[in-house]
This record gives sequence, structure tokens and C-alpha cells, in this order.
Amino acid sequence: MDAIHINHTKPFTLRSGAPYEAEDFELLTTILSALKWREKNGKITMVTDSVGKEYYERINLTPIWDGVENALDGVDVSPDMFWAAGKIFALSRQKAPIAMIDTDFIVWEKIETDADAAVAHFEELYPDVYPPKEYFKTRGYEFDADFDWSLRAANTAFCVINDEELRRFYCEKSIEFMHHAEETDDRLAYMVLAEQRFLPMCAKKLGKSVEAFSDLDALFSEREKRFTHTWGMKQQMRDNDALRSDFCRRCINRIVHEYPRMYDVMRNIGGLKRYF
Repeated sequence: MDAIHINHTKPFTLRSGAPYEAEDFELLTTILSALKWREKNGKITMVTDSVGKEYYERINLTPIWDGVENALDGVDVSPDMFWAAGKIFALSRQKAPIAMIDTDFIVWEKIETDADAAVAHFEELYPDVYPPKEYFKTRGYEFDADFDWSLRAANTAFCVINDEELRRFYCEKSIEFMHHAEETDDRLAYMVLAEQRFLPMCAKKLGKSVEAFSDLDALFSEREKRFTHTWGMKQQMRDNDALRSDFCRRCINRIVHEYPRMYDVMRNIGGLKRYF
């Protein structure tokens, strides 16, 4: 199955005020994620913008993918509110079946599903993250009357969409909402509504199935052998250099062992040189 990585750099540069550069641990999980997908499952393309494409070309990382597309310069929603909007805009350019994989998510084995869509895991509707419909303020827009707001959210750190009608409808509804949302300093609820709640609501309206590959308990334990998702430990690594160094060295050792050609590439990336 074909897959996409996505990197819309504008949210990073907006927050940091600095030229785009990926953190060391993010680069290493990106390498593992891309190469392991190609080994076990199929082709993978990086969908990014002109800044991201130039960055990957400059550090000679483009060969880890089957292609790098400059396709996200036209993302026309707030990069502060909708910091993950690049995922939806990238998905809107694809055709099902397609897998969408975050660069901090690694799929270690061949993955198959007969569901119309399958996601990393479901999430309970905790009100501080997933408030009710009445919370959201929009301009000249009404939510689809058939949407079921009681459905659990779908974590799309890893998402496979097999049904083309669902892919198209989900992207249309998500982008429509982002275009009409009122400006707010809420950087969580609006984004996860567009990304993680609309998918199951769209699927139910169309009579499509959505399944979960795993659950949170398994993903944060030793029981889940098929996937690794480092999202939960990123801040810990930023705060603890020993943890960060240990993680990066272990990643490099595994990459070099399984993909020896990557040694010279990684050794010449500025942010990784301290590990060699």
C-alpha cells in the first residue's frame, strides 16, 4: 500500500521565529518510519512545502522516500490554530487506498485491514480536549446535521483509508470547517475536531467502517510490537538530554544495522553529528 508522510513547516516557523530545522529525534524516527514502511508495506512519499523540500534536499535525506512533493505552500488556514492542517490538505491530494503516517510513528510489520478506514487508536471524549458542538464558533457555517457527536475520536497518527468516497468526504468536511472557524487562541480543540473527530462522524454518515489497530494501553506498554509512537516522550527528551542522547544513539544503531547506507547520510547532518 502507498503511504504519505506530511510536513507542513509553517506552524514551526511561526512559533519559533527561526529557520526550519527538525529536531534530532524527529529526524531519526522519520528515517526509521520511511525505510521500515518501504521494507514491509510499499511506497511512501513525503508531502511537504517548499521550505521542507529544500531542507530535506539540503541534508540529503530525500532518498529515504520514493518521492518528495512540494504541495503544501497553498494551505490557506491559520497555521497557529490548525497546526496539523497539512495532514488533511495532503490527504486531499491522494487516492484511496492510502496510508497516512506521522513522522514520529513507526510501523514495524506488514499491515492489512479490510475496514473502510483504520486508525492508530480511538480516544475517549474528555471534555477539555473534545468539547461539545456548542463550543465551536464559526462564520456562515453549520455542522452536518447527521454527524454523531457521541463517537469516540480517531487518532490519525497512523491512518489507513481504503474507501475513496470516505477519503474525499472527510477531507471536504474538515477543510470546510477550518475555512469557516472563527479565530481563537484554542490550539487544541479546533484542530483535533477537524483531524480526529470528523473521520468517524463522516464514516458513520456514509455507512462506512472505522476500526482501530491498537489502543492506548497497548501502545504505551510492551504488548504492542507492531508500532512505536514517540509523541508522548518528545517533551521528556527536550527536558532530559541524557534520555534524548540515549534514544538518538539507539535509533542510529538500529538504522545503521538495518540500513547501512544511511551511515554517511546521518553522519553529515549537522544536528546528528554529536552522536558520531
